[in-house]
Amino acid sequence: MSRILITSGPTRQYLDPVRYLSNASSGRMGAAMASAAVAMGHQVVVVSGPVDVAYPDGVEVIRVVSTEDLLAECMKVFPACDGLIAAAAPCDYRPRSVATEKIHKTGESLRLELVETPDVVASLAVHKKPSQWIVAFALETDDPHRRAMQKLRQKNADLIVLNEPAAIDAQETRVEALDREGRVAGRFDGEKTVVARELLALIERQFSRSR
Repeated sequence: MSRILITSGPTRQYLDPVRYLSNASSGRMGAAMASAAVAMGHQVVVVSGPVDVAYPDGVEVIRVVSTEDLLAECMKVFPACDGLIAAAAPCDYRPRSVATEKIHKTGESLRLELVETPDVVASLAVHKKPSQWIVAFALETDDPHRRAMQKLRQKNADLIVLNEPAAIDAQETRVEALDREGRVAGRFDGEKTVVARELLALIERQFSRSR
């Protein structure tokens, strides 16, 4: 049995007390991965952004809001885990400053200065032990294989799961899993619960062989 950290859902970066930047990630893939991992006998910790989906019984769930929160909680949990499945869709940008009061209309254009949020997976990978593995997800709209491999290298992941915008907030998905050499380790499509089981089986094969 392995102890697996799974990130899930979106994050929010607030502009003022009521408005935020985010994305349409539903957390369904993260929940499906958690269910598949529990069914295979693994111990699972989920660090989840704000979602409406239910995570399975037997899973430790840590709720977060921002990308910074997500990173902070993962940094606490990851050292005691065998691997990471990074299915979350963290917000990549935040406003340089957050208004303390609600921003009101003035009839003029509003300019926002955005700065990058930390890369959660890359930050965790800095502290990865030789016995640990990392599976990242990449959602791309153009030149997907090149961009996915670029992300794999930047994040120092062992496997990257490439999916499509159609998967956002959907019941089904279609993915390709690419290894560090750019080889397609698996292609899966269908309901996310089915794809999650197939991905978990692939992860078990890949990392039980290599470690």
